[in-house]
Amino acid sequence: MKNLSVNEQIFLIAMWWLKDEAYGVRIRDKIKEMTGRTFTFGTLYNTLDNLAKKGYVTSRAVQILNQTGGNKRVYYTITKAGLEALRKARELQESVWKGLGKQAF
Repeated sequence: MKNLSVNEQIFLIAMWWLKDEAYGVRIRDKIKEMTGRTFTFGTLYNTLDNLAKKGYVTSRAVQILNQTGGNKRVYYTITKAGLEALRKARELQESVWKGLGKQAF
């Protein structure tokens, strides 16, 4: 199992919140809502591609019926391996911060 970067964790958490509505623009908007950060579409799709290469997400293209020109929307789904990687990342974070208390910084 490959470790997740902080950005990959943010992306997966956004996708978890969005469930069946996890596609590029919605993922980007959810990340902005959660963190206040805006990712470029290049960074967004590169990160999603990296998550797919690791086996943590799958994607499917869906034809948008109300648009001309054959536009498609790509939806992303977190795999079981992706959920497990996210759980492991959370456990690691909790382990690292455990015992420091709020006055540590």
